[in-house]
Amino acid sequence: MLWAGRMRLRTFGILLVLVHTSAACEFGPFPYSVTGIVCRMTKPAALLLNQETAQVIQAAFRNAKFPNITGERSMRLLGKVAYGLTNIQVNDLSIEQSEVELKENDAIHIAIKNVTAFFKGTLTYGYAGGWFLHLFHSVDFEIESSIDLQINIKLMCQKDQVAADASDCYLTFHKLMLHLQGDKEPGWLKQLFVDFISFTLKLVLKSEVCNEINSLAQVLADFVHDLAENFVQDEDISVDISLASVPLIKANYLESHHKGLVLYKNYSDVFSDSVFSPSLLTESRMLYFWLSEHILSSLASAAFLDKRLVLTIRGEKLQALFEMEDTEAQRKAVQMIFQGTSYNNSVAKVWSLAHPQISLQPEGTVVKSLVAVEVSIFPTGEEPLMVLYMEKEITVTIQAAYAEKKLILHPLDSRIEFKVFKCTADPSGNDPSIRNFLQTMISVVGIPEVISRIEQALTSLMNSKGLHLFEIRNPEIITRKGYVIVQLDFSFPNHLLLDFLEKRL
Repeated sequence: MLWAGRMRLRTFGILLVLVHTSAACEFGPFPYSVTGIVCRMTKPAALLLNQETAQVIQAAFRNAKFPNITGERSMRLLGKVAYGLTNIQVNDLSIEQSEVELKENDAIHIAIKNVTAFFKGTLTYGYAGGWFLHLFHSVDFEIESSIDLQINIKLMCQKDQVAADASDCYLTFHKLMLHLQGDKEPGWLKQLFVDFISFTLKLVLKSEVCNEINSLAQVLADFVHDLAENFVQDEDISVDISLASVPLIKANYLESHHKGLVLYKNYSDVFSDSVFSPSLLTESRMLYFWLSEHILSSLASAAFLDKRLVLTIRGEKLQALFEMEDTEAQRKAVQMIFQGTSYNNSVAKVWSLAHPQISLQPEGTVVKSLVAVEVSIFPTGEEPLMVLYMEKEITVTIQAAYAEKKLILHPLDSRIEFKVFKCTADPSGNDPSIRNFLQTMISVVGIPEVISRIEQALTSLMNSKGLHLFEIRNPEIITRKGYVIVQLDFSFPNHLLLDFLEKRL
């Protein structure tokens, strides 16, 4: 029975991935205006997840702890007959069919049909009465059951996160038979326990299964909440994923709306002009994420405040930048800047001077940033010398994709405007050759190198959160004016939930 509970839960917990976590339970009159993140899971995803439940339910059922069942009954001539069923364990389990239906504006309905479960344990009984002595016996037993289970899961808000109410739970027994060891016990004993204990057993199973389902539902809801919360947090930077409105259950999808406010140390974001509308998302893919431009811009600002937008380049990487082409102008510029010092004894530092500005447009993500570049050399036996310093405003349009478990950032075009330019080889600034060379170098290899480093850092961060464990199929990252949509199909890695059940149950 616990199996059933967990089964239902398994499916429920996965469905909750969509409506994962925190929920502020008091919502304003216009919840969409403060919506920064939206997650939509469609019916095909729910059906896929439901197909994965059998293995998980079986594992959870076998690990379950079943309560002992005790009682007594008066028998003519024999007096009172006391009994106890102990050491109840699952001996075998099979699930024929499991179905999921999304009942619009109501509940997630899960129907598990033709569950065959065999339990084994020990029956201890004794009787005393009249002129009989007190006698106690033990015999092994097996319970054969065939059950249908129906659960209606309602989603609600509790303590700022999504909670599941699975109390609407029904078990229908098509078969519940108690077999005593080899059927060698007296006929009256077999009849007593088959008729009476089987009835008691049904009541206990119904209670335990539904209670376990309700309990596991919340455990899984908390697990998904923690998973989502961890994914959007890195050290001092995090995203508030409290709900902006109640979760929606539609006939073809589940949808949750989250505030998506960026938090950094004592700084908290403010957001009240979201452009989200349900019509912006379709139902053709399994999973959708909608993110406001404001979130990405705030994350970039938090990264700037946390001094993460700093890059150091030296050695072969530095050589690759300055020797992108073998021309006379290139050789002259390198000689003037580095003054014969090797790349291994030189370093370039790149950092952002102000909060980057991010704008989402149909052609891609437009990033505008004021950037400083400093090149220093370390001549042997001499003091370090800064040979180049420049500040420039860079605007670049980037298209993003995700493939082979890696984030791919592709710069489409860029504009560079020098604000400050200081070079020891040209203190007067009258020689345009160095500036022209650097402008070309930055456009052709400098910006792609910086974007490549960001690409690697973000991929590493997402993988550290476990994204690489999911089988994501045909993901698309689509930018529009003011927002971005990530849409994908997926295969759920059921080993993750198996690990969860083993650790927490």
